[in-house]
Amino acid sequence: MHPADLKSRDFKKILLIKLSALGDVVHTIPVLNKLRRRYPNARIDWLVTPGIAELLRHNPAINNVIEFLRDEWSEPWRPAAYVSTARLIAQLRAAEYDLVIDLQGQMRSAVFAFTSGAPVRIGFDKPRADAFTSLPRVIPEEARKHAWKGAREGSWLAYTDTIPLPTLDIHPVERYLGVGPMLGLDDGPADFSFPIPQEATVRIDGLLDYYEIGRANIAIVAPGTVWETKQWRADAFAEVARHLQQQKLAVVLIGSEGERGLCEEIARLAPGVVNLAGETALSELAALISRAVICVTNDSGPMHLAVALGRPVVSVFGPTDPVWAGPYRQPDSVVRADIPCSPCYLRRLKECPNGHACMLQVPAAAVIARADSALGRELLNPRPNRR
Repeated sequence: MHPADLKSRDFKKILLIKLSALGDVVHTIPVLNKLRRRYPNARIDWLVTPGIAELLRHNPAINNVIEFLRDEWSEPWRPAAYVSTARLIAQLRAAEYDLVIDLQGQMRSAVFAFTSGAPVRIGFDKPRADAFTSLPRVIPEEARKHAWKGAREGSWLAYTDTIPLPTLDIHPVERYLGVGPMLGLDDGPADFSFPIPQEATVRIDGLLDYYEIGRANIAIVAPGTVWETKQWRADAFAEVARHLQQQKLAVVLIGSEGERGLCEEIARLAPGVVNLAGETALSELAALISRAVICVTNDSGPMHLAVALGRPVVSVFGPTDPVWAGPYRQPDSVVRADIPCSPCYLRRLKECPNGHACMLQVPAAAVIARADSALGRELLNPRPNRR
């Protein structure tokens, strides 16, 4: 379809596909908000995995949150995966979408886009051979191999129109917003606003009161991450936590159920911190982070959630690139060792030939200094209505 035709179309039924992970879904919220402003009366549905659906289900900009049961494909020989996928495809076809925007860009998301039957299907273009040659900086070879270069697994074949990628040296938020000019969306700044349900706020207030920190200034420490190579040292997180306690802050550890053990180790090294790993749904996590005066993290979903909520962040980076994956428009929030092999985008420690130097060489003192700087700005200009 000609770009001018896309801008002038008044789409009535729109499907947004972004399946996971938490940070990627948060990065897509500005697209959702622009779509809702451009098409105020349209049906806008979001296809997502169950683990993230709870964060989106309360959003009035979304008509329907549709779940893709990705975990069923961990055992693809079982018929349940094929049955649920067939049902999902039938559900999507029955909706008769006239626009599908696939910002996941993988084979499975492209299958859903194509089989929806929507006449307009937008996604990213295929990787270009010169993807990194035009960049103004040198990218390590490993990053060239593993970093995002375009739509993957042939998914671009499913789209009727592709989002232009003039450069890869942009943050995912800007990459996703590349759909804006195609559809005539407003060109204002990224709007991450999303509602936090009242029941989530009430539960978090109750938890903080239970631990007798309901009226304290809260520091969030999120030590977990999906990739083991992104993991900073537990003892270093504990050193930062102890320092924040000395600054009269109540330190709260957050994480998934699988990260509870890591948080327990940090809690042992930093007595007095509150460990809420595995205790919060995503909307409750958002309610908790919204209360924080500082968040200290790895490159992780909670980092991006904190940025979306306007909270000060200090993040330790190693195998990933802050330009491509860092706190959106907050380069000063990143602490890294800046060694020649970083970023590499290797996910497993056994693949690293340099002993995980990119994370081991980040001293706790550097993170503490950056946190103190962010805290100084935040506490001098606190947000109104903090409980």
